[in-house]
Amino acid sequence: MPDVLDASPYDALLLLSFGGPEGPDDVVPFLENVTRGRGIPKERLKEVGQHYFLFGGVSPINDQNRALLDALRKDFAEHGLDLPVYWGNRNWAPYLTDTLREMAGDGRRRILVLATSAYASYSGCRQYRENLADALAALESEGLELPKIDKLRHYFNHPGFVEPMVDGVVRSLAELPEEVRDGAHIAFCTHSIPTSAADTSGPVEEHGDGGAYVRQHLDVAQVIADAVRERTGVDHPWQLVYQSRSGAPHIPWLEPDICDHLEERQAAGVPAVVMAPIGFVSDHMEVLYDLDTEATAKAEELGLPVRRSATVGADPRFAAAVRDLILERAGDERGQEVAPCALGALGASHNLCPVGCCPARASRPAAAGADSPYA
Repeated sequence: MPDVLDASPYDALLLLSFGGPEGPDDVVPFLENVTRGRGIPKERLKEVGQHYFLFGGVSPINDQNRALLDALRKDFAEHGLDLPVYWGNRNWAPYLTDTLREMAGDGRRRILVLATSAYASYSGCRQYRENLADALAALESEGLELPKIDKLRHYFNHPGFVEPMVDGVVRSLAELPEEVRDGAHIAFCTHSIPTSAADTSGPVEEHGDGGAYVRQHLDVAQVIADAVRERTGVDHPWQLVYQSRSGAPHIPWLEPDICDHLEERQAAGVPAVVMAPIGFVSDHMEVLYDLDTEATAKAEELGLPVRRSATVGADPRFAAAVRDLILERAGDERGQEVAPCALGALGASHNLCPVGCCPARASRPAAAGADSPYA
């Protein structure tokens, strides 16, 4: 039997994700949840939902979260970490509020949250914290005893997140025809966000243009590119590119878009491209459609060989990284000296999001941070 690992004072882990439809009838209601308050007509949502209808109205994210839950529970059991794992979503069942209600009913009083977003930004961090505050407010209105909630730090540069992506890029390079392999360009892909949101991501005073969001991605891309060079003996050129832009066209978003980038690389004489979705934890819809469908079709049109490397998903190394992050945070809460694990130049991210971090356009309460009303 493994030694028992100490997660105290925490008594549960909550996997918090975006959620997605699990059938055609779910698509428009799901999109209504995602866009609530923006006044988007149902007909427009049906148009947006075509991406989901191409895949039977089913987002892969839910099954991928189930696989991650299994991987976490297996890892915890094998390593003697007695910590139950729950799952809640922001925009679809199982809903976050319902899961927190269940956890409160089970007597959970100190909860750690693992969000399926590795980087700093409003949509990737603070919005999750706002949803946590909304859920706690709902439980408070029901007269329930509220658990204390903390969020695991950004894990973009943890070895257990980075190393599976290195393997994925190396495998994708090996899948390219030999005559184009050594000249292949690596396009590190992530979700585009408004430049205003990027510029204010993370503690503003610590970062330049693009904020922590861009800086963190660039740091991870460099780590992966260096590791690929060590593994293959080839120094592949690379660039950080963006995908999945939405919203009004007059609002500036991070660029270049992956499809525009493929056109530029082909015109520059690049013989092949590996698309590496470093901004995504799993192969959810924005990977399957924006890269595997749309960008791959653009590459075929250009006659440009492309491969798309794997996301981390339920890789056992990622499950082990989550265990490591839990023990790191638990030790810190107990007042122990903890040496956080991180690759690259930036070091480990903060445990507690500071006041004003990744601000929203309209101020809203956010849990699990220095400005939480539920400390």
